[in-house]
Amino acid sequence: MLKGIDQRLSAEIVHILMLMGHGDDLVICDVNHPAATIAAETTYGKLVDMAGCDIPAAARAILSLMPLDTFVEAPVARMQVVGDPYAQVPVFARMQTVIDTAEGRAVPMRALERFAFYAEAKRSFAIIRTADSGPYGCFILKKGVVNLPEL
Repeated sequence: MLKGIDQRLSAEIVHILMLMGHGDDLVICDVNHPAATIAAETTYGKLVDMAGCDIPAAARAILSLMPLDTFVEAPVARMQVVGDPYAQVPVFARMQTVIDTAEGRAVPMRALERFAFYAEAKRSFAIIRTADSGPYGCFILKKGVVNLPEL
């Protein structure tokens, strides 16, 4: 263990976050998402599990280390409810709260139709599957810039 790093974050997840650059996408999903199939097409190339976490807890841990992109209008995407693109499920509001709190501002979130979400997820850096049972617990987070002091 290291000081200041959420214990839910495995060494592999921290490694992925370190490998990602500005503008790279990270998918956080529930157990219903076809994560293993889609993960094979990502930059990382394999699925990473974050067992024992629901979507908001996983996002809170990840966002404690990873800033969201401020150069795009909506740095977070979620999957739309099939057949009702305006429907809201509880995880949408819970995630919005986690994201806004982590960033200290209101962060726009865009909604994607199911197959458009899958296509975008395939172009992501990596996919992290949580133990969340869903439904519609599928989010794409775009990594921002970390402002560091000069060496």
